[in-house]
Amino acid sequence: MRSLLPLQLAVVLALGVWLWSKTTAVSPLPDWHQGELVVIVPPVEMEAENAFETELAELFARQLQVKLRTVPLPIDDEMHALAAHKAHLAAGVRATTDYPLRFGKTFQTLEELLICNGSTPDDLDDLAGRQLAVSAGSPQEAALREVRHDHEKLAWKSKKDTSPDELLEEVANGKLDCTVANEEQIATARNFYPELGVALDLDSPTELSWAFPDDGDSKLYDEAQQFFAQIKQDGSLRQLIDRYYGHNDRLDTMDAAAFIAQTRTLLPRFKHWFQEAADLTGIEWELLAALSYQESHWNPNATSYTNVRGMMMLTEETADRMNVENRLDAQSSILAGARYLQLLKEQLPLRISEDDRLWMALAAYNQGMGHLEDARILASQSGLNPDVWADVKRMMPLLSRPSFYKKAKHGKARGGEAVILVETVRLYEDMLKRLDAQDNLYQLPTTLKKSFVGSLIN
Repeated sequence: MRSLLPLQLAVVLALGVWLWSKTTAVSPLPDWHQGELVVIVPPVEMEAENAFETELAELFARQLQVKLRTVPLPIDDEMHALAAHKAHLAAGVRATTDYPLRFGKTFQTLEELLICNGSTPDDLDDLAGRQLAVSAGSPQEAALREVRHDHEKLAWKSKKDTSPDELLEEVANGKLDCTVANEEQIATARNFYPELGVALDLDSPTELSWAFPDDGDSKLYDEAQQFFAQIKQDGSLRQLIDRYYGHNDRLDTMDAAAFIAQTRTLLPRFKHWFQEAADLTGIEWELLAALSYQESHWNPNATSYTNVRGMMMLTEETADRMNVENRLDAQSSILAGARYLQLLKEQLPLRISEDDRLWMALAAYNQGMGHLEDARILASQSGLNPDVWADVKRMMPLLSRPSFYKKAKHGKARGGEAVILVETVRLYEDMLKRLDAQDNLYQLPTTLKKSFVGSLIN
């Protein structure tokens, strides 16, 4: 009797080949006309960039009336994947001649900056002996290639699968001498690593645009150019940039250091009450904690010269309205402040987006709903959108000028203070979320442990 082993082996081998082909085959790129747009976006590790480009792509897909499928990829894989037709376009990239691609109009320009552990040199030629590294294939590497024409000895290490944020952390912790990052990335990093010092402008800014395969659908390219022309004209692009980056550069070194230190020493005592207030109101606990820090630095006994008091700095009138007997009781203050913020938010029209309603409610928390409404009226009279915080905040400081407040229904206000409060609270909230996500909420970063602030709390 002949052995069946060879036949069995052949069947197993054929089955293995079939399974391999099924699991490794790349799905063909769908025709976007058929209802799905595929867009390459920055990797999820680059939180702000990923979220910003995703929302921008969602707006474009909505205009095309198609579904959106995003493909987050490492920076050094984006252009290769697009040239290989793995997506219809790549969002938020710097123009390059390395691949057969075409690029749309610039929608955001960012300075590229050299930053080092310790002191940053005043000239790229003074980098001798210091290790410089950047993300492989990144806009930062493209900027270095451009300036190398004038600095022949300039050399660097290209690091794969590493984001500019991670390299900034290495510089701050002394694991890397120098790196290059854009102005927004450095502004964010300084909030977590306050000892990152002065940076050197490379004079090779990144002009962000969308990229398309050179032999791709011209109709899609034209639609994208019309889309950007429209959102620039109607202010949507400016509002979106403000939403993700407008609050970045608010804190000086000591402010950021003190805040991070107090997330370790003070916040644990009160966090459960902020979470309780979040459950009660639907407002995220990180924002409530950020507002409380901005108002009182998490000091239950805080009192101002105008007699606003407690963790959430309540006025007597607000405390009475919220049925608070003791403004210096931390739990009562937190719950009342959260309910009051929710009440202000509910007074704003539902047509306003959730984020904008919240930020306007914060401004009203600081200056009162009447003054906020005056600013919204000013925005409308100035041809701006009274339902968008990015426009309203441009009007708030005008309420301290006689030529404006004398015509306003509710008179003079320190509107600039409200803008500072809102933008700073947004920044503190972002920092709390990032620290929490990185499991660093109650751990002091290495650079702070070595700093003056660290010496105070250890």
